[in-house]
Amino acid sequence: MAWPLIKLLPEKTNLDFVGFARAAGVLSIIAVLATAVMLFKPGLNFGIDFKGGTVLELNTGTKPLNLGQVRGTLGALKLGDVQVQAFGAENDALIRFQTPDGADPAQTVDRVKTALNAAIGPVTYSRTEVVGPKVSGELFRNGILALGVAIGLMLIYIWFRFELQFGLGAVVALFHDVILTFGLIIILRLEFTLTMIAAILTIIGYSMNDTVVVFDRLRENLRKYKKMPLREVIDLSINETLSRTIITGVTAILALSGLAFFGGEALHGFSLALIFGILIGTYSSIYVASPIILLWGVKRGEEPEVIIPPKTR
Repeated sequence: MAWPLIKLLPEKTNLDFVGFARAAGVLSIIAVLATAVMLFKPGLNFGIDFKGGTVLELNTGTKPLNLGQVRGTLGALKLGDVQVQAFGAENDALIRFQTPDGADPAQTVDRVKTALNAAIGPVTYSRTEVVGPKVSGELFRNGILALGVAIGLMLIYIWFRFELQFGLGAVVALFHDVILTFGLIIILRLEFTLTMIAAILTIIGYSMNDTVVVFDRLRENLRKYKKMPLREVIDLSINETLSRTIITGVTAILALSGLAFFGGEALHGFSLALIFGILIGTYSSIYVASPIILLWGVKRGEEPEVIIPPKTR
């Protein structure tokens, strides 16, 4: 049985997307420039992965672990950024916290263990690791490098599959999506951790997939309708793929909404970033990648044109 709301989607649309491309382009440029400014001030809210800190893995034995109680205990110690998440059995937890400026890491760890033992009873610590500034700096550089390599590989892929201008359009759209996702992270003061790097890489993959669907239909229509103006071919291609784009995006957002509301603190920021990335990735496929094709222009082959009846408005 099909989802009833799908029936509300028209089978064929005839929307003038290119007509709003100029206004959308201005809006995107303003948003990207604003995000660039925010990257310097107030900047990203770096988590322990990129600022350094301590990781504790603990087990309470047969006693169930109350994560809220653990967070409250650590919050009272004024440690700054604190992350508490369950894993494995219900009595296992992973704790990350920062060492306050000027404090000795070993003494801070002892203080945390003493406070936890007093609050939740005898605890066994199976892992204690201190992430220093050097390691956190390397993680940050490697994370940014991973984003750059992913975008570069996408450019090469689109270049070989389509044409150079298609690749440039796709890469500009990817940069647009990544930068605006950074803007969301800054505005909501979400912690920028390795999990966020994973979310942005996922957004890159989703946005590229959506762009490729539009480009594939655009290339097919360029071969069929050689006398049709390029802006009309772009509109036609977007309209023909619109229902697929909406259904795919809504399905993904519904799944991520469940993670955002019920996945706990550890997955909340990750899910919000992905939801925003899907929305902005769909927007950029229509109003960033495609208009660049219109500005650059494309070569058309010599195959016979397929004649279609005039559009009815």
